[in-house]
Amino acid sequence: MTQAPAAPKAARRRHDREIVALAVPAFGALVAEPLFVMVDSAIVGHLGTPQLAGLAVAAALLTTAVSIFVFLAYATTAAVARRVGAGDLAAAIRQGMDGIWLALLLGVAVIAVTLPTAPWLVEAFGASDTAAPYAITYLRISSLGIPAMLVVLAATGVLRGLQDTRTPLYVAIGGFAANAGLNAGLVYGAGLGIAGSAWGTVIAQVAMAAAYLVVVVRGARRHGASLRPDAAGIRASAQAGAPLLVRTLSLRAVLMIATAVAARLGDTDIAAHQIVLSLWSLMAFALDAIAIAGQAIIGRYLGADDPEGARQACRRMVQWGIASGVVLGILIVASRQLFIPLFTSDSAVHDTLLPALLVVAVSQPIAGVVFVLDGVLMGAGDGTYLAGAMLVTLAVFAPVALLVPTFGGGLTALWWAMTLMMTVRMLTLWLRMRSGRWLVTGATR
Repeated sequence: MTQAPAAPKAARRRHDREIVALAVPAFGALVAEPLFVMVDSAIVGHLGTPQLAGLAVAAALLTTAVSIFVFLAYATTAAVARRVGAGDLAAAIRQGMDGIWLALLLGVAVIAVTLPTAPWLVEAFGASDTAAPYAITYLRISSLGIPAMLVVLAATGVLRGLQDTRTPLYVAIGGFAANAGLNAGLVYGAGLGIAGSAWGTVIAQVAMAAAYLVVVVRGARRHGASLRPDAAGIRASAQAGAPLLVRTLSLRAVLMIATAVAARLGDTDIAAHQIVLSLWSLMAFALDAIAIAGQAIIGRYLGADDPEGARQACRRMVQWGIASGVVLGILIVASRQLFIPLFTSDSAVHDTLLPALLVVAVSQPIAGVVFVLDGVLMGAGDGTYLAGAMLVTLAVFAPVALLVPTFGGGLTALWWAMTLMMTVRMLTLWLRMRSGRWLVTGATR
């Protein structure tokens, strides 16, 4: 009787080791990504306000474009992990190459659209007459790096599927350092101004893509996997990613609606909302790291025809998500007086910000469950359900959020609506998890 719990404890320890080994490096890589824009902003900011404003508009457009294609990482991770679980590393890498070829094709298409439409896009984002020329310059040059950015997404998915999150961390750190050095050298040393910042970022992105390709190509040669583009494989990658694209666009719509509502509430509310949203996004990085571990681990278990192992890993990751959410919520509350002054000295913004921030703190355990189950279902290749669930969530959230200015409550009410959105997501994902329909085993779904 005394030895009965040993097996469950051993299983939990095994899952814990896997989650930590994958999630910690993934978190580092995720945090490194937004630092690119921060470095660019810090360097360009010393050129002048119009240049910085132009960078802000162009960076927003580029970030939106790349975030839309994040399915390249998610879908590739799940597909590769399944084949790893099935013990077929050659097929796993072949699947990853299909994702990389798809990324290249999409990147070229984005360049073809962006170069001629850059002035219109910048105008649509409301750039001023003084900022627009700088925004157009930065956008056109930086768009040349989009294929490399998308290759990085797909190749990151390949390595995550191979249960390797350390290499993406090292590449992200190297890319960040190269970007900082190149920006400083080209902007000021070469006197290229904002164009130098754009070229520095493009070069760093190409170098990151090249580093990933070296790793993937070596793996392909080691296991005898073909590197040539395969039309059927590329189509399969696109089909697997399409539902995740719908999910991502729906989530982006939620965030855009929230920002639009906050803007209608007034300058104080939109300023406070931007701070809250930034902190909420930072918390999301920590929780998304566990989700990334979930994608890789669940895909591997299902590929190995081990649904019970997948179910146990899912339960343990949900526990991790709840615990992480509780810790993050406590940290927000405990440190609020320390970090709020870093963002604003305006007492009106401070007073508006604080209650909304407490709502975010309370909702973090819910967010922990959402991110984990999102990752679990992505790892299972359950993209169609994720797309439908996010559309339902958007349908519930939109009318509630849009009624906030009418019924009052200000920014706090808006963030309660955001909490409702996360709660609906949690319920839809939990119902799917409980049903067991996501437990489809085999090398392919």
